[in-house]
Amino acid sequence: MSPFLALAALALPVQAQDDSPYVTVQVLKPEIAVQMAQAAMTHCRDEGYQVGVSVVDRFGTLQVFVKDRYAGLHVQETSFRKAWTAVSFRTDTHTLDSQMQAGSDAAGLRHLSQVLPVGGGVVVEGGGQMVGAIGISGAPSPELDVACAEAGIEAVVDAIAF
Repeated sequence: MSPFLALAALALPVQAQDDSPYVTVQVLKPEIAVQMAQAAMTHCRDEGYQVGVSVVDRFGTLQVFVKDRYAGLHVQETSFRKAWTAVSFRTDTHTLDSQMQAGSDAAGLRHLSQVLPVGGGVVVEGGGQMVGAIGISGAPSPELDVACAEAGIEAVVDAIAF
C-alpha cells in the first residue's frame, strides 16, 4: 500500500466521526466519585480539619457530597460551588481567584449566582480530558482545601488514567 493510501485510510474514520450528530464524553462513575470524596475527607481529617467535599461531573451535576461530623453548616454549599466553578470555567478556583479580583476584566463574573472563585475547587482530568471537579470547604485556608482536594484526586488517579 502506498503511503498516500495509508494516510487516506487513516483519515476516513476521523471524517466519519465528524459527521456524527453525537459526541462521546467521559464521565466519572459514582463509585470513583465516592472514593475520591472519602479520600479527600480522610486526608483533611488526618490533618485535623473537618470539611465538606463535593464532586461534580463534567457538566457540574453533583455526584457526591460528604461532610465530616463537625464541619460547619456552610460546607455543603461552598464545596459544591467551588467544584461547580472549577468545572464551569475549566480552571482551578485558586487560579480564578486571582483572575477575578476587583478591577480585572473578569471581576464581574464573581457575581454570578453559583460562582465561588476561592481556592478549594480543583478540576479532575482523566486521559487528558476534564471529567469533573472536586470542591473542599472547611479547612483553615483555601490552600489547605486545595491540598485535601489533590489528595482525593491522587487516590483515584490510577482508575481515571485511561
